[in-house]
Amino acid sequence: MTVHWWQTCVIYQIYLRSFQDTNDDGIGDLRGIERRLDYLVSLGVEAIWISPIYPSPMVDFGYDVADYCDVDSRFGTLADFDDLLVQAHRRGLKVLLDFVPNHTSDRHAWFVESRASQDNQKRSWYIWRDPAADGGPPNNWISDFGGSAWEWDKVTGQYFYHAFLKEQPDLNWRHPAVQAAMYDVMRFWFDRGVDGFRIDVLWHMLKAADFPDNPPNPAYRSGMGEMHRLLQLHSTDQPEVHKIAAEMREIADSYGAKGQGERVLIGEIYLPVDRLMHYYGGERPGVHLPFNFQLIDTPWAARSLAAAITNYEAALPPGGWPNWVLGNHDRPRVATKRDQAQARVAAVLLLTLRGTPTLYYGDELGLSDVAIEPSQVQDPRELREPGLALGRDPVRTPMPWDDSKNAGFTTAKPWLPLNADWPTRNVARMTEDSRSILTLYRRLLALRRDWLALSIGDFVLLSGEDEILAYERRHAAERLIVALNLGAQPHRLQLLDWARGSRLLLSTEEDAPLVEGGAVLLRSNEAVVLKAG
Repeated sequence: MTVHWWQTCVIYQIYLRSFQDTNDDGIGDLRGIERRLDYLVSLGVEAIWISPIYPSPMVDFGYDVADYCDVDSRFGTLADFDDLLVQAHRRGLKVLLDFVPNHTSDRHAWFVESRASQDNQKRSWYIWRDPAADGGPPNNWISDFGGSAWEWDKVTGQYFYHAFLKEQPDLNWRHPAVQAAMYDVMRFWFDRGVDGFRIDVLWHMLKAADFPDNPPNPAYRSGMGEMHRLLQLHSTDQPEVHKIAAEMREIADSYGAKGQGERVLIGEIYLPVDRLMHYYGGERPGVHLPFNFQLIDTPWAARSLAAAITNYEAALPPGGWPNWVLGNHDRPRVATKRDQAQARVAAVLLLTLRGTPTLYYGDELGLSDVAIEPSQVQDPRELREPGLALGRDPVRTPMPWDDSKNAGFTTAKPWLPLNADWPTRNVARMTEDSRSILTLYRRLLALRRDWLALSIGDFVLLSGEDEILAYERRHAAERLIVALNLGAQPHRLQLLDWARGSRLLLSTEEDAPLVEGGAVLLRSNEAVVLKAG
């Protein structure tokens, strides 16, 4: 069995604006990541994924790209990025960039040309349509940020399509010149030594060619956000997108074939499991890892989690490698959804399941969502649909490094407020605390490196009833048992005969659990990893 680096690594997501500021403007930058590389190595991760670094008006904080082949001056320079890449590679860290191919900024030179006139050579690089018979938008499609997904351009007399903000017009990926230009962007960064991409909203990139109306969502209810009023049947997940994914994969694989290092593609895809599996590819390989977000939304109960895990494992195509995510820059933090005690249990789950885990910055500190006052709101989604708790600012707040001014993140005013408990919930203080969640993450990451059963071993469900989720991870002679108590009451887990006499490798509690009569007595909110035999 060939084992690839992206199968055994743990990926650490860095929201660049909030990681470390070095030029005193209250916003994180590339030199800030470089300053903290040793922390990442000591934590035990092997790859970092950085949010968009490209020049941008920052209407959507970098997901509105004005130039794909440069670095925004707020974050540094191309030379700064090259230095970061060298220093990361020297430490054995892989570097992944956020690639945003579905849409550009409306200030990108391509769109400026496209908007100039209907006969401009780049007009068809974007999606332009005539008005409907009543003069309104071409169809009923809704932006993910609310309101119509069509914006009227009075100068040229047509609507252009934007799946997100009107300042983020969608590219026309059915145009060969668009495909060629974006593939060249990938090569530009691969040639610099980037180890892979996380591909933003991959399932959005192709739309139905005839642009029919989307049907109403029968499950829609008030408070879900306007985008959910319709099912995105025709505006997302079109079958032709898999050809695009396959061509991206061929570009990535060509670098490994030339001996220049294996590259990885990770697709952001919010779809049910059966549709998600198509992004692994068929006759032609797709992306290496279609992001699996199930742990974010699955009810925190043994039976629900067991079903989600086993169904996902069963759905994987031959050769498909699993992956798991507890949180990211768009979704509530795990400590907010679960509480601090269960955030520790969740850490064990994330880092002991079969597959590649992605860890969101600050989750290793147990950061919770930060309350953002209305006057402090930055996120355009919250500004567009206030009061629905859809804003993403609470999960994008600065990383607290120590108990100095502004938690060591910046000497200026941070762009978003810090977590209120930053004087104690920070890297320096929690590093010294043997009982902290940061210490737990370090121990878990070390355990993954020490035991192949955890990184590449098989998964076997042992229990998924009541409040106990237990499973075996097995590789060759290594047999490990992971048991999670998802509740606040103690539980007794009876061990199978082959597991009697197991020894403790890790517990989320300071003292070892009681093992007697062939059973483990799990305390409330406790998770353990045992070595059988």
